[in-house]
Amino acid sequence: MWSSIIAVAGTLLGGALTGLLQFRGERAARADRRAEALRLALGELVAALGDHRRAMWHREDLRLNGASQEAVEAARSTSHATRSAVTAPLVAVSVLEPSLAEPAREAALAAFDIRDVADHTILAARREAAIAASDDLVAAAGRAMA
Repeated sequence: MWSSIIAVAGTLLGGALTGLLQFRGERAARADRRAEALRLALGELVAALGDHRRAMWHREDLRLNGASQEAVEAARSTSHATRSAVTAPLVAVSVLEPSLAEPAREAALAAFDIRDVADHTILAARREAAIAASDDLVAAAGRAMA
């Protein structure tokens, strides 16, 4: 009789251990998938912010230098497309890692702020501020993912 009890207990404990190990493995796999999604979203966001910064610089430079209305409108159209490209990765980063929501938002707002400048000095200062905000986002991401 004791051998039957020990066999049943061993089977139950073995099943429980197997279930626990499977649960932990699935949890680790989920965490890996989430971390990979965050890395991809961060890469997309930083690239989209860089594209938008360049588009805004070009647009404002054309406007300040008195380029033709057609050239300015073409640059404005491009900047609208690059601004739109920021939205999805910005939301993804904010949802996947809430601690990065504020640095990501600040980086986006700094890039969006490169507009309607009075002169090239202000344009350069806003560009530098946008670059610094993107660098701050990358640094915060490094800390969050460490």
